[in-house]
Amino acid sequence: MSIPPPRKKSISFRSKTWAMDVIRKNTPTREEMAQNRFLAPVAHRVLSPELWRFTRRSVPRGVALGLFAAFIFPLGQILISTFLALPARANVPLAALVTFVTNPLTLPFWMALAYKIGDFILHLGATAPVIVTAPADDGMWSVLTNIFDVGFAAIVGYLVLSLVTPVIGYVMSVWVWRAVVSRKRARRLKVMEARLDQRLGTQ
Repeated sequence: MSIPPPRKKSISFRSKTWAMDVIRKNTPTREEMAQNRFLAPVAHRVLSPELWRFTRRSVPRGVALGLFAAFIFPLGQILISTFLALPARANVPLAALVTFVTNPLTLPFWMALAYKIGDFILHLGATAPVIVTAPADDGMWSVLTNIFDVGFAAIVGYLVLSLVTPVIGYVMSVWVWRAVVSRKRARRLKVMEARLDQRLGTQ
């Protein structure tokens, strides 16, 4: 007796689980976080099921904390977002996933944007350009000064991004969550109405 081949998942099934598949694929597992030596003192809290559930409160908090950790410091962003998620009761895997918004591929874009924002803020109160006279042989000093100016402006821009993007991410997450929940409720109501009409029609 031949065994029938397994049924392939339909496109509709894949589309419904796509977001969850992306999150599971790109975020550390609970076991990996438990084995991390930096998280060892709070591993029992990180592994709490409450911090791994997707709720209307934990999801926006996770997005906001992930964006804050992504821009406030260039290293250890997943650890920072995890530690911040504990007292805030935010979603740990989502907070870790959102930190990947800053990665080697997007770094040039964010650095350019941070510099533009910082340069705009630093020169916001300037009424006229300041002319500084310097000796003709100050090539190295001029280069160092320009590097300092660009770096300082970029740091200011990153600080602004670390404060503004969490607010935007939180608001957008709340809106998306409500839209998804409303759509699911509308579908359920349609199914219930169709079943009710079917039962009334058969009577």
